[in-house]
Amino acid sequence: MSEANDAGNTPPVRAANKRGAARLAAVQALYQMDVSGVGLLEITAEYEAHRLGKEVDGAVYREADAQWFRAILSGVVDEQKTIDPVIRQALTDDWPLSRLDSTLRAILRAGVYELMKRADVPVAVIVTEYVDIAKAFYTEDEPKLVNAVLDRVARRLRNEGRGGTPKN
Repeated sequence: MSEANDAGNTPPVRAANKRGAARLAAVQALYQMDVSGVGLLEITAEYEAHRLGKEVDGAVYREADAQWFRAILSGVVDEQKTIDPVIRQALTDDWPLSRLDSTLRAILRAGVYELMKRADVPVAVIVTEYVDIAKAFYTEDEPKLVNAVLDRVARRLRNEGRGGTPKN
């Protein structure tokens, strides 16, 4: 059941919106770590102090679930040696992980981390959120690639596809 605010015209911000913003921020932070070599603690502190829910260069960043942001970011860093082979198995032989650009790698790593470690989040939510993030950065086939890879990983790790129906 959803309650509207006092004005009666807009529903309150849902937790999923804050999680979505946290996912986007985590992907951006992972990208930044990849290209600049900045460490986990430094990037986490920077995002929490200056980006999450803040105005940067005239653009206001959406309020994000800081705990979700930290969990994704630290989880990907801690589990990267496990995550990358899972992504490699889901890619075709002619597209090794090293061939993907840093943004695409960050999206896939974050999505696979959630599929591996967040069984409380439905596959459909994870796949949809990361495909939407890919659409924010790409206009060509990359969102389709994110969808295909995350769906393959979900089928293998959780025995279910994007629709949330267990695979027989």
